Amino acid sequence: MGSLAALMRAIDGLNQTVGKTVAWLAVIMVVTQFSVVVMRYVFGIGSIMMQESVVYMHSFLFMVGAGYTLLHNGHVRVDVFYREASIRNKAIIDLFGVVFLLLPVCLLIFTSSWDYVIDSWAIFEGSKETSGIHALFILKSIILVFCVLLALQGIAMALRSFLILKGALVPEEDHEVHEVP
Repeated sequence: MGSLAALMRAIDGLNQTVGKTVAWLAVIMVVTQFSVVVMRYVFGIGSIMMQESVVYMHSFLFMVGAGYTLLHNGHVRVDVFYREASIRNKAIIDLFGVVFLLLPVCLLIFTSSWDYVIDSWAIFEGSKETSGIHALFILKSIILVFCVLLALQGIAMALRSFLILKGALVPEEDHEVHEVP
């Protein structure tokens, strides 16, 4: 049980670090968008590269941060039964949801996106605009990163639920779990 808890904590730590890192993109994105607006409407200067960079940052922020959001229960959930459920029933629902919904969807998105991303890398696909960012292949790769990070967090969630059901972890009010001594 200790190695499962260690794996769960490692995945949680990965998504925590990634999430806190990409969160800075929100600040950079706002500053960049503000700069684009000021340049355009005050100085009459346009920058397609800066405009596209906002799209890239937005994509990175939400796609790469999805695992972090799942770690902190930030995704939308139908809370009709879950909110009032016991800790054991919540663990059962989470385990079922990960195994039969989250992981299959992540696998489907990953496998159906693979050729799309590989084809983009094969030609080093870039912006359709001459002065745009010529790294569209990197932007498309974020789809695969999204699937991996979300699936990993789903595995951590399933492990947490399994360990709760086995009595090896005790959840507390702050949604953190602690090993039973």
